[in-house]
Amino acid sequence: MIDQKLLDILVCPACKAKVGLEGDRLVCQNPPCGLRYPIRDDIPVMLVEEAEKPGEET
Repeated sequence: MIDQKLLDILVCPACKAKVGLEGDRLVCQNPPCGLRYPIRDDIPVMLVEEAEKPGEET
């Protein structure tokens, strides 16, 4: 899925915190932010406009 080297350098565009892989989403590791970014066709979509806020489900 997501290469570990890529995962190591990705950060949340909103707050610049690290992100972690949780299921089919990359999740900001900063609890006050917590945005969840989708992965489509094995490509992370790191756009704030595309992110889900904590507690939102799609």
